[in-house]
Amino acid sequence: MLLKNVLWEDAPANILIKGNLISKVSRDPIDVSPGEEVLDCTGKAVIPGFVNTHTHAAMIMLRGINEDLTLYQWLDKVWASEAKMDGEFIYWGTKVACLEMIKSGTTTFNDQYWYPSHARKAAVEMGLRPAVSFIFLDSQDPKMAAMQRIACQKLYEKSLDWGTKSLFTISIHSVYTVTEENILWAADFARDRGLRIHMHLAETAQEDKDCRLQHGGLSPTEYFDALGIFGPDVIAAHCLFLSDKDIRILGDHKVSCVHNINSNLKLASGYQFRFKELQEAGANVCLGTDGAASSNTVDMLEHMRNSALVQKAWRKDPAALPLGELLASATANGARALGLNAGEIKEGMLADLSLIDLGGTAFISPAPTLANLVYAAHSDVITDVMVGGKWAMRDRQVPNEAEILSEARKVLKQI
Repeated sequence: MLLKNVLWEDAPANILIKGNLISKVSRDPIDVSPGEEVLDCTGKAVIPGFVNTHTHAAMIMLRGINEDLTLYQWLDKVWASEAKMDGEFIYWGTKVACLEMIKSGTTTFNDQYWYPSHARKAAVEMGLRPAVSFIFLDSQDPKMAAMQRIACQKLYEKSLDWGTKSLFTISIHSVYTVTEENILWAADFARDRGLRIHMHLAETAQEDKDCRLQHGGLSPTEYFDALGIFGPDVIAAHCLFLSDKDIRILGDHKVSCVHNINSNLKLASGYQFRFKELQEAGANVCLGTDGAASSNTVDMLEHMRNSALVQKAWRKDPAALPLGELLASATANGARALGLNAGEIKEGMLADLSLIDLGGTAFISPAPTLANLVYAAHSDVITDVMVGGKWAMRDRQVPNEAEILSEARKVLKQI
């Protein structure tokens, strides 16, 4: 397929897709073979697909029902609802989340939620690329910890038949919900098999305080470091309460640190995410939406805008988080965190991209396209989404949308 006359980095270009890869990007005309599709993209721009590096996809079914609560109050209510969920609930809930992610330009998401086989099946059917995990969350119960180790091994063996359209990862929920034995076991299990490790880290002041009381004055970051958990294979969500030492640790180990602005603001966990310091220390800084039960959307464009605005505000610096760094945090950095050859419009990369309609009021000025996309437009300007060379959405239409919403409403009755 040839994407012809598409605006790329504010100049017309032609992009040739072969198989699941971007084969050629050129400002000059590209010849195509007979029978190859040519799509005239005049009036549209192209951007890389967004990579949502931390979410709980099916939690979108709990959106708006637990408002105005602190994190720990919120968790108590969410866990009570989750106890009633089954695989079918997660399957349809994940499909609802995928609908919203596709329509807002996400092509890959890093999920941490229950019934990962069902979540993976739903996402792959929708045409997205999911990373799903076995979650270690044993509530500090040794018997549950032992059961989870057995369950993890079984799920990993099952994942070997999943093929290349999805990723399997290991999640260590947090410092306060997992026994030390399981933290160590999970990290070793993941590394022996080349899997990513996904965790919550330093999300609240209470987490930091409790960890220091329980572990000899060590912060959550220092504690995980003492256990030897960190490395470039670790994806750590939130990372809000970090000392200078914590930042050096995360940077030295090349950890991928995920900023979750909406959830952090909504639960009043904090807002002074140290993007610049983490980046300068050597960490790979990414963006994620968290679950829609706390962030209320899985729309990465909204989270990009809010991340940039809040950085500028609390630093009192309008130059904080420039557009190029912002886009990278939502695309290439997330792909790097997951070990994917994606996140850029570049020859040899996975053909994960979105087309943007430039005909509306948001793009009337001669400003850079990215500036107007982030600060003026909404995600409904995204008309087409491609994942690995295949369309997940064309002209704002996603297959089977009505059925997905209907079935999701049915399973919602159980909780």
